[in-house]
Amino acid sequence: MFSTMQEAIQFIFRSKNRLKDEPHTYDEYARDVAPTRNLLLATRLLDTPREYIVVTGSKGKGSISALTANILKSLGHTVGLLTSPHLVHWTERIRVNGEAIHEADFLRILSELAPAIEAETERLAPRSYLSPQGIFLLVALRYFDERGVKVGVMEVGRGGRFDDVSLVPNKVSLFGPIFLEHTRYLGEAVERIAWHKAGIIKPSSFAYSVVQEPAVLDVLQREADSKDAEFFWFSALDKGEFIHETPDGILCRISRYGEIHLPFYGRYMIENAALAIQAAGNVHGRLGGIPHASAEYVQRVVAGLESARWYGRLQKLQDSPTVFVDGAVNPLSVANMLVSLKSRLVSPVIGILGVPEDRDMSTVYKLMSAECDMLILTENHINPNIRFPVPEAALALAKRYHQNVHYAPELRAAVDLAKQHAWPNSTILLAVAQPLVGEAMLLWGIDPRNL
Repeated sequence: MFSTMQEAIQFIFRSKNRLKDEPHTYDEYARDVAPTRNLLLATRLLDTPREYIVVTGSKGKGSISALTANILKSLGHTVGLLTSPHLVHWTERIRVNGEAIHEADFLRILSELAPAIEAETERLAPRSYLSPQGIFLLVALRYFDERGVKVGVMEVGRGGRFDDVSLVPNKVSLFGPIFLEHTRYLGEAVERIAWHKAGIIKPSSFAYSVVQEPAVLDVLQREADSKDAEFFWFSALDKGEFIHETPDGILCRISRYGEIHLPFYGRYMIENAALAIQAAGNVHGRLGGIPHASAEYVQRVVAGLESARWYGRLQKLQDSPTVFVDGAVNPLSVANMLVSLKSRLVSPVIGILGVPEDRDMSTVYKLMSAECDMLILTENHINPNIRFPVPEAALALAKRYHQNVHYAPELRAAVDLAKQHAWPNSTILLAVAQPLVGEAMLLWGIDPRNL
């Protein structure tokens, strides 16, 4: 039925796009997982016995998911991974043991599911739609069945409670840092956002969280109690210890696993790794295999962390000048990026910023201005749902904090301008939204399909 990815994506988004002019409102009023639930029942895609881990949070969801999946793979399991959004290829969203689904398989499976999807679409109420995320979930589950996947690591979208991915019967829920984000969809208070995230916890299950502010922990704990679920959260002592930087990452220490070389530059990855260890250990205990108490188990967990990859997250793109890219477009992400790279920055430091208009642009510009000798603002229009500010307004705002601010209409021009002003040993920082991270992958010839 489908012969190209363009045809497939048009089909996947057709239902939602007919409501594209609808006013935005909170997810609890705008999103309905019932159509996806109906499809899961009709296709019997939840009938296969499988362990599931569902991951949410305001940042770090993708890297936590990738770390958890790679540990489980290292322990000998066949692991499915569902993440979003993608960087370059739609097929990046669905992986088995780190390898993205082949385009031919994606098209074939979607064609097989299309009649059921069409039938459900015809039953929709006039102002309802079939979620694209739900369709990706269907394709992923069918592919997992074909590949003999024993455990699926599933990343939700912006929330959790009203996300189609939360329909899987996960026994483990993971929470990265939760803070104010997507307020027009999730609410204006961090407690409300935590309530959305907490919706992934299932009855009589296990939930693990990184260090959170007390208000967030209270919401997560109440949800776990209401579901008779066991909830574990990290204290400052549980999240691992930074030892020192290495040329291609960081050396850390995590409890019984000793010293681990993480091939990532972000120091927050230590906490993500500690969370992934807990999740993988929980699931591995039910799947069976290498005994938890054995030296081999420790070795396999460490090997899984040290061989993990996750593109576009504080990734070094080149040396001379050194170029890093990160999807840091909110104040906390920018602060984490700058702390992680503090000792690696060599002047003149040039920041390339692609911050959407619905983020706290002022604070992001202020934070970057404190570390950069020059700022270059840029944008792209690949994703119509991510809107960038009018250049004149963005420039005026950035110039409140920095005198040396420029604008480039697209990323390639921004990078060229930065390199014109950089020295061989200086640093260029790309703090840009997800579509621009994907554009950076293309500019540097990086294929993110296989981890």
